[in-house]
Amino acid sequence: MRRFALPFTLTVLATGFVAAQPPNGYPTIGKIHRESPALDALIPPNATIEVLASGFEWAEGPVWDKRHGFLLFSDIPNNSIMKWTREKGVELYMKPSGYTGVSQWGTEPGSNGLILDPQGRLILMEHGDRRVARMDTNGGKNTLVDGYEGKRLNSPNDGVLKSNGDVYFTDPPYGLPNRGEDPRREMDYCGVFRWSNGKVTLLTKEMTLPNGIAFSPDEKTLYVAQSDPAHALWKAFPVKGDGTLGASRVFADVTSLVAQYPGLPDGMKVDKNGNLFASGPGGIHIFAPDGTRLGRIETGEATANVAWGDDGSTLYITADMYLCRVKTTTKGAGW
Repeated sequence: MRRFALPFTLTVLATGFVAAQPPNGYPTIGKIHRESPALDALIPPNATIEVLASGFEWAEGPVWDKRHGFLLFSDIPNNSIMKWTREKGVELYMKPSGYTGVSQWGTEPGSNGLILDPQGRLILMEHGDRRVARMDTNGGKNTLVDGYEGKRLNSPNDGVLKSNGDVYFTDPPYGLPNRGEDPRREMDYCGVFRWSNGKVTLLTKEMTLPNGIAFSPDEKTLYVAQSDPAHALWKAFPVKGDGTLGASRVFADVTSLVAQYPGLPDGMKVDKNGNLFASGPGGIHIFAPDGTRLGRIETGEATANVAWGDDGSTLYITADMYLCRVKTTTKGAGW
């Protein structure tokens, strides 16, 4: 992964990670572009992009633990999950996180997307072990799904939990050592799947490289990002009564921006009013429910994913080697 010199000075621990809040506050990066006055109702005019920690190879999959008040996120190349708190900054939470083999497994072996279920159990999209797994309350792991119709999954990437407990997840080949050309690949497509009570269902295989995934607040629409540089877009699928998907529509297309900015459509989250905060070329794109783009949080780096935290109004952002946050005046769906 790419490594950069930091454009500011941070307090760094011996481990290489940033310590808890420095006395003069966190440094900031990037800028917030306002394309519609409506953005002011979501992100205040004085908002900044604060850098909470740095030194990661590729930070991904942030999730806020409401019960204990901390953030978890993946560092995929390092096969690790990190924990951030206001008091201590960053600590190692789990290693290995996505690959438990004994041989080398490419450059992205670790966990990617992370979910916490209502019981507080961590659900992991694991690249190297090619599965969706769930932590037991006693610390052990169970495999929820690692295959479909007798074939191994590619490498589960991101997931979202429906209110009934179903897990919807995407399965591109990014976690395979040679990605789409890897000889260990068993599926000739990249699917969007649902795990429900031990049963896995293929929902669609129409997307070339499905990646981030999120529900609208009423769970009647499923958004899926496509991280294909030739067709960089987000699709919206109506969710049927039985949990399967109807015919898709293109929600937004940013293919024209791929050559201008780092990043591709990746992880995303939705706020309480259905506004979509979606990583893509140039940072976090903010869309109204009708697809109107309201603005963009530009970190200056390829930006992977976001999560709501604190009281639901803080947007935590994983952007390449950085963990960042933006204080908003909205709240995440479900808060």
